[in-house]
Amino acid sequence: MHALRAAAAGRTASPSTARLINDRIALQLLQSEGPLTAGQLTSLTGLSRPTVADLVDRLQTAGLIAVVGESGAQRRGPNAKLYGIVADRAHLVGLDLRAHSVTVAVADLLGRVRAERAVPIGPDDPPGRAVATALAALDTALDAAGAGRPHAIAVGAPGLVDPATGRFGGTDWIPAWHAALVGALQDRTAAPVLLENEVNLAALAEQRDGAATDRDTFVLLWLGHGTGAAVVLDGRLRRGASGGTGEIGFLPVPGTDGLPTAGGCDGGFHSLAGSAAICALAAVHGLRPGAPAPGAAPDAGADVDTDTDTDADAPPAESVVRAAVAAGAGGDAFLDALAARIALGVAAVCAVLDPGCVVLGGEIGRSGGDPLATRVAGHLARISPLSTEVRAGTVGGRAVLHGAVLAATDAAQNELFAPAR
Repeated sequence: MHALRAAAAGRTASPSTARLINDRIALQLLQSEGPLTAGQLTSLTGLSRPTVADLVDRLQTAGLIAVVGESGAQRRGPNAKLYGIVADRAHLVGLDLRAHSVTVAVADLLGRVRAERAVPIGPDDPPGRAVATALAALDTALDAAGAGRPHAIAVGAPGLVDPATGRFGGTDWIPAWHAALVGALQDRTAAPVLLENEVNLAALAEQRDGAATDRDTFVLLWLGHGTGAAVVLDGRLRRGASGGTGEIGFLPVPGTDGLPTAGGCDGGFHSLAGSAAICALAAVHGLRPGAPAPGAAPDAGADVDTDTDTDADAPPAESVVRAAVAAGAGGDAFLDALAARIALGVAAVCAVLDPGCVVLGGEIGRSGGDPLATRVAGHLARISPLSTEVRAGTVGGRAVLHGAVLAATDAAQNELFAPAR
């Protein structure tokens, strides 16, 4: 912000560039602080009163801000007017694509979700039917939000996304309807359609609003049906040459029966920490999905997490990890064995990147919470010389969708918060 203010003062920027910078600073403040008076904008930006008056006029003319009230019951006049961003100036769409479902969120220009819709996709549905189902869900959500055409769309999906083309690449196993849906979205709207790997979007959510808000460098380790990772270095998401950064499921690790191949990750880290492997490990410890772990206390009166599935609806690996955490001492042996496996992958990542912080996300990371993260940190400290903090993700069960909304919001604001010269 300080660098922007220096440029806004006109020391190195042309008058037109300085105006754009001034406008962006004001809009960022209005987004983060809420409605402000012209006097408050003057104080917070360090700009002169005439400069602030000019930018307020420009932003009102562009339809980006409006008077939303007055500051103080006793104050009247132009100096008391409160200006706020016109949230309905644009609507944004985030989509979370899974193998057998799609979730759509429609948000306003401030990123506030106005409507949401989730629909199942049948495992035998042809791509055309799946796309039609997803588009119908999008239209329903747009109608519920009172929105017209979206200004930006961000899609989170599994698989490699080529950073050069923004398209799926190198993954034959992704559902055919995923690529077909992205193409249909691009055909039906002039809005930019941003495709991003789902784990990368979850990392964006943790960076902005979750466990990594104080970190410019960290790795999100996704533990769910599959395994993956997102790498954020110096505040920037790193995707790699082909979009394959974080394909940790293919990482060769000790403790597996073989090695992964170019065609599949069996034998890699996935064989230790994927959902099937976790269920098998649980069985060894006498745990099974949907059943309470030995020593688990009755859950009457327990807090309910409304942002996740119930154990009855949760995937098997997720439910057994929850049961182990709830069991206290009764689940210690299983959680410790699982943590030892996860630590192998974390240690390899740390040896290459030294991120200083690893966030455990996905269904397993969320269900294991601090008890699992603490155990992983303990095992990691014994096999890695690098100081690394291990944290449980805090965004919740909608991390991918939340990250998609954030990405779409960024895209729309980057365009709209730079009014025409």
